[in-house]
Amino acid sequence: MKITTGIPKCLLLLIFTLIVSAFNGAFAQKVESDERALINTNEGLGFQKDSLFLLNLRFRIQNRAGYNNIRGDNFSVDMYDMKVRRLRLRLDGYVLNPKIQYYIQMAFSRSDMDLESGSTAQALRDAIVYYTFSDRFYVGFGQSKLPGNRQRVVSSGNLQFADRSIANAFFNIDRDFGIFGYYTQPLMEESLLMIKGAISTGQGRNAFNNNDGFAYTGRLEFLPFGKFLNNGDYSEGDIQFEQKPKLSIAATVSRNHKAIRAGGQTGLVLYEDRNLNSLIIDGVFKYAGWAISSEYMKRSTANPITENAEGLTRHVYVGYGINNQVSKMVSRKSELAIRYAFITTEEQLQSLEADIDELLLGFTRYLNGHRIKVQANFGYRWVERTSSIEGLSSGVTGTFQVEFGI
Repeated sequence: MKITTGIPKCLLLLIFTLIVSAFNGAFAQKVESDERALINTNEGLGFQKDSLFLLNLRFRIQNRAGYNNIRGDNFSVDMYDMKVRRLRLRLDGYVLNPKIQYYIQMAFSRSDMDLESGSTAQALRDAIVYYTFSDRFYVGFGQSKLPGNRQRVVSSGNLQFADRSIANAFFNIDRDFGIFGYYTQPLMEESLLMIKGAISTGQGRNAFNNNDGFAYTGRLEFLPFGKFLNNGDYSEGDIQFEQKPKLSIAATVSRNHKAIRAGGQTGLVLYEDRNLNSLIIDGVFKYAGWAISSEYMKRSTANPITENAEGLTRHVYVGYGINNQVSKMVSRKSELAIRYAFITTEEQLQSLEADIDELLLGFTRYLNGHRIKVQANFGYRWVERTSSIEGLSSGVTGTFQVEFGI
């Protein structure tokens, strides 16, 4: 008897190929980068026609179950968090010439399209065209991540915790549309200096209204001991087991002229535009399965509070945040990690915003590097930096997440 599935044979073949590719990636896995196109055909599912066209298709899924206790006076569950946190489709390649590259990334889950905090679906995350002059210099035009704090630029698929830190949530400079430039300068012996910059709209991804202001961002990265294995300076945890000590220290400055959103590229629309200044200093050290990373982020503006004709106010979140993470690979596939992060508001906002501390413990089991992994996080958040576990809105948080992708 012939069984009909109703699914086209070509679709079944595609699904089978994608699943096989996910496991084959264990033998030739390259760290995903959100600052350039991936044109390695050993990754994902590749379609190539001579030297004129390449399409590399990849996907990843993050399925999550978690709970939160927001009262702080006991460990009972106040709310569950069960959802597809991320569902991404990524397309990289080149057209006409390997020097002319593109990178497109789409999001399909509710929380990944900003529908939990807004009413407009934001499916498009990245859409940028690069021209590669050499291995050391390339430029891009389109929408992508600004060269901001390291944890924000690290792909969400390469994190050692289920989410980025609270410091990143409040102070990162996120995605924007503009012109991007990247240059690497070798120095004495193995050391490197990386120069990154962007001139962008300052209004974030998929902006629908532009004024005459722009954002100007510059970043320097110094690698005194040379390159990390497999671009490990932009992948959390030392899953490569660096055989020699590796260090990257960096600084970013950004000026967002006439910003109209509370976080510059993110947040609520302000009632008046503001000039925002951001300073970011970060670093990462890896050796023999150990990884240590730290970030300092500060945002400032002359007057953070804006007001409309009815007397309602909206404000820029000004202040600073710090994130520290330490991890150790306890085996070739298992990792333990700890994070301590906090945010502090400027004096003008202390009646409107609370200081928050975050302490998290994490365990990750890497089945195929960062492509396929299981993560468990458990921790506590303190509001107003009170030492009492009864602090208002302080509470326990726990997350279990499975990542699967190619």
